[in-house]
Amino acid sequence: MLVSIVIPCYNSEHSIKKTVELTVEEFKKLPGYECEFVLVNDYSKDGTFASIKELCGKYPFVKGINLSRNFGQHNAIMAGLNYAEGDYIIGMDDDLQTHPSQIPKLIGKIEEGYDVVFGHFTKTKFGFFKKLTSKIASFLTWHMIKRPKGIQASNFWICRKFVRDEIVQYKNYNLYLQELFYRTTSNIANVEIEHFAREEGKSNYTFKKLLTLWLACLNYTVVPLRLSTFLGGICAAGGVIGAVIVFIRKLLSPGIPVGWASLMCVLFLFFGVTFLMLGIMGEYIGKAILNLNSTPQFIIREKVNIPEKAEKE
Repeated sequence: MLVSIVIPCYNSEHSIKKTVELTVEEFKKLPGYECEFVLVNDYSKDGTFASIKELCGKYPFVKGINLSRNFGQHNAIMAGLNYAEGDYIIGMDDDLQTHPSQIPKLIGKIEEGYDVVFGHFTKTKFGFFKKLTSKIASFLTWHMIKRPKGIQASNFWICRKFVRDEIVQYKNYNLYLQELFYRTTSNIANVEIEHFAREEGKSNYTFKKLLTLWLACLNYTVVPLRLSTFLGGICAAGGVIGAVIVFIRKLLSPGIPVGWASLMCVLFLFFGVTFLMLGIMGEYIGKAILNLNSTPQFIIREKVNIPEKAEKE
């Protein structure tokens, strides 16, 4: 059985070689399974693609893809999925935090009959910032995106070929892969795996990249719009009630002056909520425009070890 391993690569010229070689050694311990790699260089600033081409020359089962600019982790994975031919597809990182030694646990769990399996880290070796942003992302996706109860998503996963075949049909620019899994199947499970410390370098996720990823959730939910409607209704009702109270007090005690401070507080509150709602609607409109303009998910500059028959349709 062929297992495709899709790895988005960014500034990993030193770690990607070890990641591939350790994975190859791991598959030698798994009788009945063969592996192929789809390594996607997301416009790294170092010699990552040179390392990928070296691996392609050493191993015929390694495919290399070089993107024309930095499209982001999920878009890079989508590029790789388009060229993954395995019966199972594994997604993992290039920094050895999602360690090859944990792959047998993913395969063992999906062999129980599941369609998608996420590795669940009981303890993580992330820094404070990454832990904080991961918790925020989990909170947002838990409340905004419908997912199977009790499932914890991660960037270390395995899925069946039919799931991959369904996901690659999604052509919109803004991607959130976990949601594509959730809307494809509910037959999803977790398996506990060990999270390893980063061997070198630091996380390439900046706050800007994380914010872009969070906003991608808006493609798959109308919860913020419903929340805006709810808040607008609350504020409108509050304004009416406040006006009635002020009117009654003025009738009962004509000498009571109307407070400018309280009026300004109310105005700031109402305008704040209004601009928040406009911002949310603007995000939806902007994403709709990007999709209508056929903004590409990714653009491939160069491919290595990808024969013509494997070209994306």
